Amino acid sequence: MQLFYNSNIDKQTKEILFNKEESRHIIKVLRKKENDELQITNGLGFLFTAKIIVASDKKCLAKVTACNYKEKEWNYNLHVAIAPTKNMDRLEWFIEKATEIGIDEITPIICDNSERKIVKTDRLHKIMLSAMKQSLKFTATKINEPKKIGDFINDNKEGSLLIAHCDTGEKTVLKNFDNLSKDIIILIGPEGDFSKNEISIALQKEYFPISLGNSRLRTETAALVAVHTIHLLH
Repeated sequence: MQLFYNSNIDKQTKEILFNKEESRHIIKVLRKKENDELQITNGLGFLFTAKIIVASDKKCLAKVTACNYKEKEWNYNLHVAIAPTKNMDRLEWFIEKATEIGIDEITPIICDNSERKIVKTDRLHKIMLSAMKQSLKFTATKINEPKKIGDFINDNKEGSLLIAHCDTGEKTVLKNFDNLSKDIIILIGPEGDFSKNEISIALQKEYFPISLGNSRLRTETAALVAVHTIHLLH
């Protein structure tokens, strides 16, 4: 299946007009013709089937013939707050792979030891959409604007609140966690780890300390291990 994305369509949409870039891809690259079917999602769980009625590489037009709601493949809500990596390729890699596995929300968090303070979320959103379409997901991952970790922690949140850090202290290995709620937030720190003050603030706000194993992991690897472990636990 070749999946397309259009955020402007809903259950009432009768026709879908593709922009010039998408039209060229459909007609020139994929060599679609009139009466060929396309599969489109709006990122909100809906899958639309549409038949091409105008096969133009400048303005391809398709008529909606079916609309179905597709439940998520996972039965929980996972939000990962991750410190941006110095090399943006590594953060982009995490977003791509986490989207393929299944994740609901990602927030870049700026920490005391962060080597990168500025994040362009437009590009991250494009990478997420590409991974969503490639892996045939119908619910888009929400990519939030960066937030200071203190502000993020102080937000009112419910569910299982977890922080993965390398400092000393008692922790539960995530794979052995047996009391997770359906709403899960995991904090993943920068390459220099969270500061002691950040860990203290998180614990005061009832974040539970976790371990991802004995190996010292890169930021993006730790985040992906967390995503995959939660997937397996559920």
